[in-house]
Amino acid sequence: MNQHFLEKVQIASGFVPVDLQTGANAGDWVNMENYGRCAVVFFAAVGTAGDDPTLTLLQATDVAGTGSKAVTFTRVDHKQGADLEAVGQFTEVSQTAANTYTDATSAEILKIWVVDIMAEDLDIDGGFSCLNAAVADVGLNAQLGCMLYMLHDPRIVTAALPSAIA
Repeated sequence: MNQHFLEKVQIASGFVPVDLQTGANAGDWVNMENYGRCAVVFFAAVGTAGDDPTLTLLQATDVAGTGSKAVTFTRVDHKQGADLEAVGQFTEVSQTAANTYTDATSAEILKIWVVDIMAEDLDIDGGFSCLNAAVADVGLNAQLGCMLYMLHDPRIVTAALPSAIA
């Protein structure tokens, strides 16, 4: 089927480019009720050794964050290096189920991290349909970063996909 990208994927801002060392960088909450999956995409510049980002995922019953609790994942895909234009493929990283991810040498390089969450990963029986990702303060040194949510596998296909922020 010849669909436009935005007929298959809803994009929402987690947080706009910010200096990750200025404090906690909490992403917006997104509602996955109308989507089967959400890819959390974190993109960050080179920082200082030891100031490694930690990505944390939470779930809640609404976009206000009501009853928030951890949502665990075991897979992270990343592109990392001194020159991301030279990194052609994502590398799959497996971890023990946790709601956080960090790479102990990632501050020194450019990075794109992707965590793809299925709606079924949330506590649906408990009424949880909303997802949030955040990156804690990285430390004392500047490091530019941003985050996007790419909601895909829409449950309702229309020319304008349903909002994920309501």
